[in-house]
Amino acid sequence: MAKPLSETLRKSFEASAELLRSGRWAFRLAWRSHRLFLIGRIVCALLVGLVPAAFAIMIRGLVNAVVLAAGQSEPDLSSVFPWLVAGLIVTASDVVSRMFDRYAEARFEDDFDLDVTSSIMEHADRLDIGYFEGAQFQDTLERARQNTTFHLVGLLASSLSFITHSIQILSLTSILFVLEPLALLALLPFALAHFLFQWRISKRFYEDERTRATKRRWTRYFTTLVLTREQVPEVKLLDLGPVVVERYRRLMSDFRDRNRLRHVRTFVGGSLFAVLTTLAVYFMFGRVVSRVIAGDLSVGDIAVFAMAALRLRNALESVVLSSTRGMTQALYISNLREFLDVKPVIQRTTGKTTGITRGAIEVHNVTFTYPDAKRPTLQGVSLRIEAGEIVALVGRNGAGKTTLVHLLARFYDPDDGSILIDGQDLRALSQRYLHERIGFVFQHPGRYETTARENIAYGKWRTLLANGSGEIHSIAERAGIAPMIEGLPEGYDTQLGREFGSIDLSGGQWQQIAIARALARDAALLILDEPAASLDAEAEYQLFCSSRRLAEGRTTILISHRFSTVSMADRIIVMDRGRVVETGTHGELLAMNGYYATLYSFQQRQMEMGLPEAD
Repeated sequence: MAKPLSETLRKSFEASAELLRSGRWAFRLAWRSHRLFLIGRIVCALLVGLVPAAFAIMIRGLVNAVVLAAGQSEPDLSSVFPWLVAGLIVTASDVVSRMFDRYAEARFEDDFDLDVTSSIMEHADRLDIGYFEGAQFQDTLERARQNTTFHLVGLLASSLSFITHSIQILSLTSILFVLEPLALLALLPFALAHFLFQWRISKRFYEDERTRATKRRWTRYFTTLVLTREQVPEVKLLDLGPVVVERYRRLMSDFRDRNRLRHVRTFVGGSLFAVLTTLAVYFMFGRVVSRVIAGDLSVGDIAVFAMAALRLRNALESVVLSSTRGMTQALYISNLREFLDVKPVIQRTTGKTTGITRGAIEVHNVTFTYPDAKRPTLQGVSLRIEAGEIVALVGRNGAGKTTLVHLLARFYDPDDGSILIDGQDLRALSQRYLHERIGFVFQHPGRYETTARENIAYGKWRTLLANGSGEIHSIAERAGIAPMIEGLPEGYDTQLGREFGSIDLSGGQWQQIAIARALARDAALLILDEPAASLDAEAEYQLFCSSRRLAEGRTTILISHRFSTVSMADRIIVMDRGRVVETGTHGELLAMNGYYATLYSFQQRQMEMGLPEAD
């Protein structure tokens, strides 16, 4: 069913407005980066735009001067030299202007790449964690990262090219109008039709690319499976390579086939425009030749018309391509603007920056649902943790334990209810300040590709990176990992990780580094979310024993599936299906003979059968 004309006009107007906004945004960025270079490029575009007309006028004058001199018994070349000098100046100006433009474009590309990539990283750092867990946001991010620097530089180049060729069209048409007014009527309709054709193809290609964001993320995922160190062993063992490659080829083949169709259409449309305009030019050229023979025009006018008409045809084609290319690039830039327009719900630096001293926690009737999830992960959770208390969270996978501690760290805000620390609602606090007062060891902590020293220093990098060697050594001693680090080839200066170095740690050693990093923080609250997932039961038990000492009065929340460890906590909070179902000490919970006792009995039977404790 055809769309109403009003709807089509409305969408066209909105698209044009978006193009203008993206164009203004790109030029403001260029102006801030290098305004002198931008002015220089605009001047060069104006000069290059005038070159064809100036050269045509020079050729006309030179041909007529040569014809006049050749007809004399004693040729006088004095009238020829000024035209030769003028040609030299025009040619030199053209060459220098083009060289400067290429130099300035390279400068812009380097600066745009730095500025744009930094802006994407900085903006991503400001956004809430919840954004990164939604497929729709991942598509937005994918589109924003899609050669944005290339499109910014391209938009600037296309705009300057449009200026250059528009000036060429205006100056050349002025010349042709004097010689043969019908030339304009013969060329302009073809140019308009070609513009509409190219714009339609470019817009359709952009729309295709926009819908490909999810598929492009799939292609990157498939290449990751067969190219990254973590994935390769299992992929090889299962012989998944053919499956992965086939799925990658299927997606990329679809991209290729759609692109091939676009290339064919572009070729056919461009060839048709070239043939029709060339025929029109030579038809008009025949008319000019006949007028020269009739004596209405000079011999030099033939050269002027031939050069001006052919350059005008090329300029028309160039202005069509540069304008449609520029509009397409503006559409791509709108993807970056769409990403940069995403605003965080939780502001990191606004709010109170004092008041967390003891780490007492109060959770009042909290309900929380993850983005795009159909059911709440937490439902009406209420609990209290006293300052300095060591509390263990227990429950099956999916019970909501990790979600609860993520809310305590304010990675998210609850849908309903409130969370207080030392009597203050987390939403009243600066998120950055709150994070500075929390030490957090995640289930899968960061394995930073840097030195052992910096891996620990990242816990409080603002003070430890610059001059904190002594404190870093002290933290490593307290965490019990100093002997392990000192045994490395270069001690604390050993580059860790296989991405850029040759020394890798075991999963348990990385976990111990992460614990030391958490201890580096001036934390009132210490959260250990299965901190020993890579350790055996004995190592975890020793870790927890040392953690009691390392906590030094900090409120500590431990998540673990091993009852031999959680039984040492001051109090145990049992969760099931997003609710708190039991609370008490290990002995009290066993005496209740409820849910905790059932989980404990199940693990005891596993141990009696010689099976490892559940992780």
